[in-house]
Amino acid sequence: MLGPRVQYAGRMISQTGGHGDTRGLNEQHLGCHCEEAGIAVIADGVDQVRWAAREQLRRGASFLKLTASGGVASPHDDISSVQYTEEEIRAAVVEAANANTYVTVHAYHPRAIQQALRAGVGCVEHGNLLDEETAALMKASGAWLVPTLVTYELLAQQGAAAGLGEASLAKIAEVRDGGLAAYALAARSGIPMALGTDLLAEMEVAQSQEFLLRAQVAPSARVVQEATCHGARLMGWEGKAGTLQIGAWADVLVVDANPLEDVRILADPQTHLRAIIKGGQVVPPVAPSEEG
Repeated sequence: MLGPRVQYAGRMISQTGGHGDTRGLNEQHLGCHCEEAGIAVIADGVDQVRWAAREQLRRGASFLKLTASGGVASPHDDISSVQYTEEEIRAAVVEAANANTYVTVHAYHPRAIQQALRAGVGCVEHGNLLDEETAALMKASGAWLVPTLVTYELLAQQGAAAGLGEASLAKIAEVRDGGLAAYALAARSGIPMALGTDLLAEMEVAQSQEFLLRAQVAPSARVVQEATCHGARLMGWEGKAGTLQIGAWADVLVVDANPLEDVRILADPQTHLRAIIKGGQVVPPVAPSEEG
């Protein structure tokens, strides 16, 4: 299919009652096997987590994602809840390392992030409640951070219409308010970061607005690097993507202004995007009737 290059994590791995457990309160988990629930697989204990990690890798996952804290979209846990034990997370980290890849975790709260770092994870998604102590630990461990600021803006505007319940809507403000400050702290602390959005379904059309939010506290050149060469390095594509050099894939966006001077132009592709080149070939524009 004509489209972007993709690395994917397979299903999230979540504990029972964790961020990835979307089952209703009256649905019983038998506890004798790993159970798939929507976009997650429910796994408890070191052995089940190890099996779930191996199964996602068997299915072709490029890396693994665990839920290490509560989340906005999960109605039955708190943002501050710590999910999984250090031993369970380490089991997935070992399996990922054996497969020459890494583990990233969904985590907001410092306690959850710190536990994941002790277990050896390579990356943290979101990190909206990052504090000074945790930022120092991330820097020392070499772990990455992938902030997803725009999703909270969109959820605040459209979450109710998208079907989020009252419990989830109440959690949005907490992580939304802390997100930009956490991003600025990570930048000051020298934590490597890549671009993320976490937008789902119809909200994906707003992904470029992430540039507008980061530009409030970071210089344009840094944000461009996060979206290009930094992301490539995180995914093991350094020298192939996010760069213009001999031997790279020649995946290029052509715009009519310099994003190093003002990264906000990347938030308005309808105005500034002139061409998309993938693998050295110009990609035909999408007809208006095909958009979305």
